[in-house]
Amino acid sequence: ASSAVLKSFLVEVDGEKVVMVADPPFGGLVTPLANSFSLISQTWSNLKNSGDGLTEMPIIWIFPYFFEPRILECLPSFSMLDYQVDYDNHPLYKHGKTGRRQSPVRLFTNISSKHIVLPQEEGYRFCSVCQRYVSSLNKHCSECNRCPSKDGREWKHCSSCEKCVKPSWKHCSSCGRCALPDHPCGRGQNQQGCFSCGSLGHKRKFCPIKHAHKNSYRPKGKTGDRRFSHHSLLKLKAKKKSGAACQRKKMAA
Repeated sequence: ASSAVLKSFLVEVDGEKVVMVADPPFGGLVTPLANSFSLISQTWSNLKNSGDGLTEMPIIWIFPYFFEPRILECLPSFSMLDYQVDYDNHPLYKHGKTGRRQSPVRLFTNISSKHIVLPQEEGYRFCSVCQRYVSSLNKHCSECNRCPSKDGREWKHCSSCEKCVKPSWKHCSSCGRCALPDHPCGRGQNQQGCFSCGSLGHKRKFCPIKHAHKNSYRPKGKTGDRRFSHHSLLKLKAKKKSGAACQRKKMAA
């Protein structure tokens, strides 16, 4: 029954077109979501008229920009728009003093970027080179030949890395890449090392210092623990006898 309802909704009749807009929770896994969208798109493709030339159902996926690599890996035909999505009822992703200055939420879509017009009154402009609308602070880089910013700020080009990076990053000659000024220097991009002792030779899971501290810890005795020493038992009995003797003295008096 649910399959029939879905198919009846996806069928395009009387010139009407279907566009799927998805706004899933940000904690959702990218791969299962992408697979679900692909299955829905395949169902739409099987039901549509083959004469319109479209092979994929138009989809707009609302998700944070830092998921872009995973989304493009699962859905190569998608691209990320520069539009910043704000929520009126979200404490972080809204305008005002209680929210972020710039929302990290973006639109991912398989619709051509040049066909999506972003409002100029909200600070967006059309880049004639990239053929798409971008944020006003997203300046076109002649070296990269694109508007590189992902977070709404103006990025800067690093000649050593041969790409544009965030404005707060600086090139580190030891690491051979750009990073924050207070980053753990000497670690490559793929060398995380141990977060407990800082060594690059092992991960935190196999840290000998961590396991040494764990093995040296011995919890103290708790109430109800029966593992008392012989000396403790003698003291406990003595206290009980002393209390009973005091009670008898009070009754005799």
